[in-house]
Amino acid sequence: MERRFGAYRHHVLATLRADGSPRLTGLEADFRGGELWLGMMPRSRKALDLRRDPRFALHANPGAGDETGEGDVRVAGRAVEVTDADVLARYSDEVEMPLPFHLFRAELTEVVRTYVEDPHIVLVTWRPGHPVRTVRRGNDDAPPTVD
Repeated sequence: MERRFGAYRHHVLATLRADGSPRLTGLEADFRGGELWLGMMPRSRKALDLRRDPRFALHANPGAGDETGEGDVRVAGRAVEVTDADVLARYSDEVEMPLPFHLFRAELTEVVRTYVEDPHIVLVTWRPGHPVRTVRRGNDDAPPTVD
């Protein structure tokens, strides 16, 4: 997952507006210490959305197609805002992002990777507390297979 998100700088974040409708915006995702971090400009709409309702989905930039050969990756979860001044200062130094900014640590509830393994489309899903699930769907009338 980290490698797939690391292939490109910009990704697409989905948050929920106050009225419950989705908002899609660009975002730079950052992995540090095995965790996903989301940094945003002060009082940006996406940051305010996450403060109000921490649920999000993040889709890895597919580029001009599947150039990586690793398929499509998306994650979902809850964004926990980081307010500790020491953590913010350390993060600011590490990523060379001047304060102030909003910083959220992602608590993932789902990771999905979709790729083609001819003649199948393969979906690999992970959820905390559950084994990895792999589903292969063919382009024929056969039912999908589940690992």
